[in-house]
Amino acid sequence: MATHDAVAAAHHGPDGNASQRADAPWSHRFGPVARLLICALSGVGVGVAGTMAHRMGASLGIPYGLALGLLVVGLSTWCARSRSGAVGLAVHLMTSSAVAWGMAIFNPGDGALTPIGFGGTVPFFSEHAGYIWLFGMIAVQIVLLCCPSRWFSIADGVRPGPPARARRD
Repeated sequence: MATHDAVAAAHHGPDGNASQRADAPWSHRFGPVARLLICALSGVGVGVAGTMAHRMGASLGIPYGLALGLLVVGLSTWCARSRSGAVGLAVHLMTSSAVAWGMAIFNPGDGALTPIGFGGTVPFFSEHAGYIWLFGMIAVQIVLLCCPSRWFSIADGVRPGPPARARRD
């Protein structure tokens, strides 16, 4: 039976660093600063994409854009924590929130990208999709921060060999 250290070495390489693994995803192979930069860039990407998509279907009472936006935030946050731990998740949270809230507050055009509050009778999701998006993306990331770290490990890509009893040295 393998010890914990042997399992960690198999998953992260001999020095415990995931960037040393040849079979790790491409974004895990960089150094710590580059991995944090990738976390920041993915945070910016999901902040922009989610802000643009969160209102799709809201006027019909089927907020599929909001659901997809929050799903993408969750997936990107999972990747950030997998790539750089809690620090990577924090960088992702800060950049995605700054972009989404910045786009909601500072809009150079006449329309609002994240409209909040209405003065008439409108469908529920038309009125509340902006709030749900802005606060929901933070909530999704905080929930993932509270999850056990073992949920964010990347399984090694080593293919199993023949059973031990059938191996010949």
